[in-house]
Amino acid sequence: MDENFGNPAAGGGGNAREMVSTPAILLMVVGGITVVSALFGIVQNLVGSNEAAMAEMMNNPQIPEGAKSAIAAMSKGGIFSSLFQLALGSVTVFGGLKMKNLESFGLAMAASIIAIIPCIGSCCCIGIPIGIWSLIVLNKPEVKSAFRPS
Repeated sequence: MDENFGNPAAGGGGNAREMVSTPAILLMVVGGITVVSALFGIVQNLVGSNEAAMAEMMNNPQIPEGAKSAIAAMSKGGIFSSLFQLALGSVTVFGGLKMKNLESFGLAMAASIIAIIPCIGSCCCIGIPIGIWSLIVLNKPEVKSAFRPS
């Protein structure tokens, strides 16, 4: 381990730890919301409550046919879409944790990029600015140099 790690006077991770703290916590929150939403979607698919809601929606005469076909196409992914969201949300939470601890630069970058991708998680409006903020902080030279070597 580097003797200068965490020592602000030696250019270590003290200031960098402060810089990454808030965006890392927010990445974990965004990932956590995505994980909870994905788990809810998985339960809905396993119980079959989505099918009943879809059948009711398809029989509603007030919804235009074009909208019905678009909704039906989006719902085809079902459990696979929820599992994909669960995996990406988990990576975001874990990457945020690693970012906060200045441990895995690559995973922190991956988590930040995943947060930016719209419509992956349940809170894309929040995830985009947080992911961009995380990338900006991660690309600062003093933050990059503070991460533990792999």
